[in-house]
Amino acid sequence: MRTFDLTPFHRSTVGFDRLFSLLDQANADGSPGYPPYNIERTGENAFRISVAVSGFSQGELSIVAKENTLTIKGEKTVNENGKDKSEVLYRGIAARAFERVFQLADFVVVKDAPLENGLLHVDLVREIPEAKKPRSIPISASTQAAPVIEGSAQKAAA
Repeated sequence: MRTFDLTPFHRSTVGFDRLFSLLDQANADGSPGYPPYNIERTGENAFRISVAVSGFSQGELSIVAKENTLTIKGEKTVNENGKDKSEVLYRGIAARAFERVFQLADFVVVKDAPLENGLLHVDLVREIPEAKKPRSIPISASTQAAPVIEGSAQKAAA
């Protein structure tokens, strides 16, 4: 497992304490590597999480987005009639239940979640509300001079 030293970033950034603590937690929790996943940036404000869920059908997977947490669960259902005609000699394809939790940044929402070729793709988009977007404030120059009262300049000179 790779380890990253984020100490230089702590010194040079302000207001990203929550982000770095989440990254530290992600590296330190020792979560198992099942199922493997990729996180990709597909646009300026678009991301895609791809989770390898081979052997799971659409009905055996669930995706829940609550607050800033995305949870992907997979539970393998047992054969309904309990009869399996074949005996598995070697199980290389894991069919165990899993739960993978991702911390999402503010204003990130799930747009789509297609399942294709054994990969579950979760498409995410950061949608910042208009009230939270930075806006440019025009700077106006004051061209009016202070009013001069007649005679006050002569009294000040004397």
